Amino acid sequence: MKKQSDVVAELTDRELKLNVYATQAIMLIIAGIFGWFVFDSWHEFIALFQVDIGLIIGVGGTVAVVIVLLDIILDRYLPKSWMDDGGINERVFRDLTFFELTILCLIIAICEELLFRAVLQTAFGLVIASTIFALIHFRYLYKPVLFINVWLVSFLLGALFHWTGNVVVTIFAHFIIDFLLGLFIRYQYRYKKESEGNG
Repeated sequence: MKKQSDVVAELTDRELKLNVYATQAIMLIIAGIFGWFVFDSWHEFIALFQVDIGLIIGVGGTVAVVIVLLDIILDRYLPKSWMDDGGINERVFRDLTFFELTILCLIIAICEELLFRAVLQTAFGLVIASTIFALIHFRYLYKPVLFINVWLVSFLLGALFHWTGNVVVTIFAHFIIDFLLGLFIRYQYRYKKESEGNG
């Protein structure tokens, strides 16, 4: 069997992005199937969606910004090899327009939070849902810092869901994390290209 890094290297950037969208579609389908068994009624599921702007932006946004700042600090001060995901995130985000970045991050946040928080955490609890979330990022399994980081982020989002009972808060927080980190990756890539061009 080919290693994931070898498979990814053979994909074009477009194919890699399509893979991301396909993965999210699969998660949404799984969430729908599992959710059918987890929730006794449609109303029980809908109750997880509460439009509380103060909570969504104030709490979800604050948690997201803190996570992003910590990620940027880790990226700056830890050895690059510890934070290297094989260039996958860079390839996904580097050439996206602002609109494409927004849509992609929104889709990821909705699909993953519905599956991992609304369905799996409701069914199995915070620790199991966070662990499954970390394990599906299997390219991080051989990168202890990245793996622990993604588990802790998932745990924090799960704790947020446990505390608020509102999946909209975690969807917003997840969106802001991915969106800001996507912008950071895009900025880093363009800065690197400009530096190489001027060098």
